[in-house]
Amino acid sequence: MYALADCNNFYASCERVFQPHLEKVPIVVLSNNDGCVVARSHEVKDLGVKMGVPIFMIKDLVKQHGIKVFSSNYVLYGDISSRVMSTISSYVQNYEVYSIDEVFLDFTGFDTNFNLVDYCKEIRYVVRRNTRIPISIGIAPTKTLAKAANKLVKKRFKDTGVCYLKDQDDVKEMLRDFDVGDLWGVGRQYEALLKKHGFETALKLMNAPDEWIRKNLSVVGLRLVNELRGVPCIDLDEVPAKKKGICVSRSFGNMISDLSILEESLSTHANRASEKLREQGSNCGSISVFLHTNRFRSDLPQYFPSKEIELPLATNDASNIISAAQKALELIYKPGYNYKKCGIFLNDITPADDLQLNLFVQDDTDKKNKLNKSVDSLNKKYGKDSLKYAIQGTKKEWKLRQENLSLSYTTRLSDVPCVDLNKS
Repeated sequence: MYALADCNNFYASCERVFQPHLEKVPIVVLSNNDGCVVARSHEVKDLGVKMGVPIFMIKDLVKQHGIKVFSSNYVLYGDISSRVMSTISSYVQNYEVYSIDEVFLDFTGFDTNFNLVDYCKEIRYVVRRNTRIPISIGIAPTKTLAKAANKLVKKRFKDTGVCYLKDQDDVKEMLRDFDVGDLWGVGRQYEALLKKHGFETALKLMNAPDEWIRKNLSVVGLRLVNELRGVPCIDLDEVPAKKKGICVSRSFGNMISDLSILEESLSTHANRASEKLREQGSNCGSISVFLHTNRFRSDLPQYFPSKEIELPLATNDASNIISAAQKALELIYKPGYNYKKCGIFLNDITPADDLQLNLFVQDDTDKKNKLNKSVDSLNKKYGKDSLKYAIQGTKKEWKLRQENLSLSYTTRLSDVPCVDLNKS
């Protein structure tokens, strides 16, 4: 048996952790630069607000119903997520963190008579007690069915918060009216194809002929169908795969035309990308840098350049990657344009312990590794960017627009809530 534990309305729930007076208040969390709705509380969903709607389109609704609007606070969400995952993982030996608010649990080895429903209810209670985050849990013989069971919790099992698809009889009953488009791994194109051929529900897809599935949905589709039939085909991924490409980019809070400000922004992105490389023990052999103007401003000239630069020696050193990024930026930058976004891709990623040397390039890898290790250690201890390169600047005129940002209650000492014991 597998289980999928999913945090309910995670971003909105995180905002409520330290502001309990918002418990039943409608909440939306916005995307970068406070653009679109990326998270909604149940109260907002009941008002008919769709995911991804621009905030300016629901201003009247916000005012009418007193909807509380927050900017994305990923530092807070990431830290609370790690606390939730730490609590949940203590209940099983094997687990897979699938996303910031989802984790698969492996119940292999548990006695067949063990009461998994009560066990998962206990997990829900302890997570709520420790973190104040509500979760839902779906239990089933495969990961795909566990994902479906988790969706069913929100429709049929809100009171208990747990849905258990114990055998194929339970599976057939629950999937009889389960929309095929809600299945894990079924995108819009596959959904349209399946419904066109009469497979509107998950149960109908489960009973589809193997030949038709293999022909129209390939081996991946057949694996999905077998999972619906209770045959595990997707293993638990306990160790996340190393990334084959790394991208760091951000939109600016305001449009920028000044080269020096663009250099500060790009250097910060390049530094963060190099940190990600080192975290997974990799090097990159080339980088790509891009600039974007605002494609939604038809009244302004448009320009979307990019430039790839091959590195003489594969590296994860921040100074080398920042230097290459600056060279690329100088090649593609043109004055007279108002830029809205810049970013960097790291390509040709290889293991750091498998370095191919270059006869014509001096190898100072050991020296750079010691420097980066010290920098990473200090930033981990004292906070992000406590130590950084001068070219990254200090003013951050390019930073995101976050007009409704909540405090970093768990990661910044100045934001930790205080209680005055002298007041009753």
